[in-house]
Amino acid sequence: MEKDAATLIGLKHDQPRTYAGGMDAVLTSLSYLYKETGMNRSRKLIGNFNQVGGFECPGCAWPNPDKNRSHFEFCENGAKNVSAEATTRIITSEFFRKWSVQDMLLTSGYWLEQQGRLTEPMLLDENATHYQPVSWNDAFQMIAKELKSLDNPNEAVFYASGRTSNEAAFLYQLFVRALGTNNLPNSANLCHEPSGKALTMSLGHGKSSITPNDFPKADAIFLFGHNPGSNHPRMLSSLQAAVRKGCKIVAVNPMPEASLMGFADPQEASSYLGKQTKLAHLYLQPKINGDMALIRGMVKAILEAEDRVGNILDSRFINEYTSGFEAYKQRVIATSWEELVSASGIEKSQIIEAAGIYIHAKNAIATWCLGITHHRNSIETIREIVNLMLLKGNIGRPGAGVCPVRGHSNVQGMRTSGSGENMPVSFHEALEKHFSIEVPRTPGMSVIPAIRSMAEGKTKVLISLGGNLASAVPDTAFTEQALRNCRLTVMISTKLNRSHLVAGKRALILPCLSRTDEDIRSGVKQFVSIEDAMGKVGFSQGCLSPASSGMKSEVSIIAGMAAATLDDKGIDWQRFGNDNEYIRSTIAQIVPAFKNIDKLKPSDQGVYIENPLRNRVFKTSDAKAQFSNYPLEMVVPEAGQLLLMTIRSHDQFNTSVFGLNDRYRGISNERRVLFMNCEDMARRNIVPEQMVEITSSYDKKLRKLEGYYAIPYPIRQGCAAAYFPETNVLTSINNTCATCDTPAYKSVQIQVKG
Repeated sequence: MEKDAATLIGLKHDQPRTYAGGMDAVLTSLSYLYKETGMNRSRKLIGNFNQVGGFECPGCAWPNPDKNRSHFEFCENGAKNVSAEATTRIITSEFFRKWSVQDMLLTSGYWLEQQGRLTEPMLLDENATHYQPVSWNDAFQMIAKELKSLDNPNEAVFYASGRTSNEAAFLYQLFVRALGTNNLPNSANLCHEPSGKALTMSLGHGKSSITPNDFPKADAIFLFGHNPGSNHPRMLSSLQAAVRKGCKIVAVNPMPEASLMGFADPQEASSYLGKQTKLAHLYLQPKINGDMALIRGMVKAILEAEDRVGNILDSRFINEYTSGFEAYKQRVIATSWEELVSASGIEKSQIIEAAGIYIHAKNAIATWCLGITHHRNSIETIREIVNLMLLKGNIGRPGAGVCPVRGHSNVQGMRTSGSGENMPVSFHEALEKHFSIEVPRTPGMSVIPAIRSMAEGKTKVLISLGGNLASAVPDTAFTEQALRNCRLTVMISTKLNRSHLVAGKRALILPCLSRTDEDIRSGVKQFVSIEDAMGKVGFSQGCLSPASSGMKSEVSIIAGMAAATLDDKGIDWQRFGNDNEYIRSTIAQIVPAFKNIDKLKPSDQGVYIENPLRNRVFKTSDAKAQFSNYPLEMVVPEAGQLLLMTIRSHDQFNTSVFGLNDRYRGISNERRVLFMNCEDMARRNIVPEQMVEITSSYDKKLRKLEGYYAIPYPIRQGCAAAYFPETNVLTSINNTCATCDTPAYKSVQIQVKG
């Protein structure tokens, strides 16, 4: 009966796939492009997509090849992102006259996404039911009035999304710091903040130590907490190239993911006939949050092998370049195999097998994604990964290193450009010297503290450069009330989302240009710069006419707000707002990593930022790579509970939902699904596709989701998975990494009832 009801509603559940890519990826990509943009526009998009002189994908941060780019240098995920931006569907003031805020609140994020591009500034006045048009000048004056009325600049928060260009990010932070605050949270706080902090603590530099050129030179690659087929598909080409040269891949994920098992490269005609490359040589499914125990188990096996046969560890590297090894070694020796097996959920024989692959690899790479960073002990786990790599000197040589695979296209460059809440003193001093302004030294708030501040009524104004905080931040009810507490919320956006509806007393929507839009100011076609996940700076220039003359570039909007607000700072906001080249020339004088950014041209292939790790230079307190030495930690659910990890479907990117399918996991037409182990379902007398109730209890509050379909899946026993952001309601604003307040989206204790 339950299955029949599910079928009537639209849920279709098939067996999960065992490989990613192939003809389906090609057809889906073209379908999205043609359906959303039309034949002529889609041809223009394809010809410029990730091409030199064209536009950079607004999706993930995976690097473009250093040379020999394909004419089709994009993936299915990228095609969906670009189709969403370049859609011919538009939202005008007529739409807002028809739809009240309350009516839109009853719709889904998917429905909001489908309505099209925002085209003119809109105002939701206090106690109003509908947004209404507002001029750009009036919008800027309203923002200025609110900011000037604050008792303290720290009563305002300025959030930024990872798709923001380097030019916009730099100008944004300049505006905010000239105003007098460092409240510059950004999307990194919600994803890879632990990666940057952990790598800085261990190695003195918070970025990837490798480039794409290292993958074919690796003998072993360890993938922790990834689903590349949906989140960064172009990584699969690098993994395939490595495997074809003899590299062994060890995949670690509580769920079997198709893209970790095999890849049918859409760039190869044989893939259309079913040819695929097997990727994972060894696939390990630990308990959720069992990664730290698994890695420590590998280290224990390596140390035991060293005692037996010797010459496994790189003693010269350890002695010359590291500190803390002996203390860490004693910690590992003191941890029993029984504890490691119990905590990880992986048999000792499999841990030893993974360690053996590492031992026999001359060069090894370790990469990780949100499956590692979205836990309370994320920093400890990442530093454990670094410990593993230090044992054999797998830092600073070809084919070896560490790589956090960051998500959004310029989330790394945005921080390099200064848009962050806790920049170094040297950056503040450079701003002061160049602009003759006083820059505050007190660190600002990251996302979670900022939301708490709004909830307490301390933050009065929120300006958001992209993003969708109402959906992205956990503890949905708490977060939405926090946003509503603001006197003014300002959303600079390309598409409609829930943050436009969960608004302050007054709210502004300011429509901006996207990566695919031509940006012509003062008669000059502008381009922007982007830093990818491995520290290479490239350029992006739109190719399509904007959907409306009522849209402005992010840079123009920031300059307009700043000019209206800061009329006494002596900064030429108008010049900045009209000329990206002028911004780059300023960045080059202030940001050491971007010292040559003003000399690069759109025709360049891109240039890597100087990375000390590639030369084994460790900018830590003792100038050495530091072994960490944490006690073993993991989340243990209470009796009768499961541990839930939130995941993205194949038809979404972060909070943007492009469709209702999750092809590789066998789900169609539905997002209200809970993936469960068959034995966990049997214990609860739950049958496949039965509707279930999911509850959690944090901060002495019962949180509940109803109307979810239980889907039997080969996930680790005791674990469950469901889609982000809908399941954000189940976790607390306080369930975060203790060091950096990144939410523990993948360590949520739940109960499930039929």
